[in-house]
Formats: sequence, C-alpha cells, structure tokens
Amino acid sequence: MVCHDRIIAPLHRPTLLLSLLAAVLLCLIPWSGTANAHGSVIDPASRNYGCWLRWGSDFQNPAMAQEDPMCWQAWQDNPNAMWNWNGLYRNGSAGNFQAVVPDGQLCSGGRTESGRYNSLDTVGAWKTSNVADDFTVKLYDQASHGADYFLVYVTRQGHDPTTQPLKWSDLELVAGTGSYGPSNNYEIPVSTSGYSGRHVVYTIWQASHMDQTYFLCSDVDFG
Repeated sequence: MVCHDRIIAPLHRPTLLLSLLAAVLLCLIPWSGTANAHGSVIDPASRNYGCWLRWGSDFQNPAMAQEDPMCWQAWQDNPNAMWNWNGLYRNGSAGNFQAVVPDGQLCSGGRTESGRYNSLDTVGAWKTSNVADDFTVKLYDQASHGADYFLVYVTRQGHDPTTQPLKWSDLELVAGTGSYGPSNNYEIPVSTSGYSGRHVVYTIWQASHMDQTYFLCSDVDFG
C-alpha cells in the first residue's frame, strides 16, 4: 500500500491486520507537511512574521502591550495570524488585485482567510526594520511553489502608516521580476532614492503552482 508517498512493506501474518489498519488511519489523517505550507517575506519581516519572531515563544507576556503594542493587538485579535504567518494569500485573483483587495485592507490581503489577518491592517506604529536606499527583499517559500513574478512597492514619501490606512494610491512600484523556479528562498534586489523615515514595503508574490497570490506588508525605516 502507498499512502502519502510512504510505502508499507509486506509483513508477517500476525501483524498484517494491525499494519493495514494503521495504514488506513494514516491515509485518513490530513497531511500537515510542506505540501500544505506556504511562505512570507522574512527580511524586512512582514508584520505577522515579525510578531511571531519576537513573541512566538512568549506571546502571553503582558509586557508586549507596552513594548510592542501593534503586535499585542494582533495577538489579542487572532493568534493564528502569527502561528500561520506563512498563509496570508488569496486564490483566484486573476491579477486583478485592486478588485479583490480594497483600500485599507492591503495588509490582510482583503481580509482573506475569513478575516484571520484583519489585525495587520490596524493603523499604528508597527516595529520597523532599518533599510538603505538599496536593499534586498528576502522571501521564504517553505513549499517551493516558485513564482510567476514578484512586485515590490514602497509607500510614497509623505504617507504616514502610523496614522493613515494603506491605499493602493499610496504605493510606488520599485521592483518587478520575472519568474523564479521552485526554491525555498528568493531574493529580490530593490533600488530606491528619495525615501526617508518610516514606510511600508508591500510585496506581491504570485505563486506558480496555481493562481495563488500573497500580499505582504513589511514596515521599514529608511534611516
């Protein structure tokens, strides 16, 4: 018998029945390995990946409310947004992103996954990563989906993500790529000028295995 690419070898008669029963149970249990895994921007860290990285081992610590209030509200709203930091995607967008992701909902992918990631749209002073004019977006793809393309945007100078919801009109395209073959890690070089202070880097990852699109907000400071 073959189940999830595991081959159960022939056994002696006394254990055959138990082995077959175990194999059937294996087939009935949903598989949770890399075939069901996805990915996110890990540098500069996406909002929920950063919250998971900083607080995943200490997410009930009340000190987070003062030290990292945007992550605190995200953990209180839905901890699964952090545990599933690699699952912020929509299926079937057909490239018409503004139609399925309204203004004010860009960081949650249009309130995808039944609203699991809604807290990522919350306006406020999210922790930032320091970047220079030239930086590299690094994305981890646990399932090796590959990419049809990546689009990287930076918010226009003057947009204040601590007080203003993110809109499509706030974004300026700074990098667009061709396809990437299946891999666990991708790097997208970005070259900018004229940015200073706090911004949002918005990365769109169009996966290759199906019409699956990731919408990822990373908070940065052009020091």
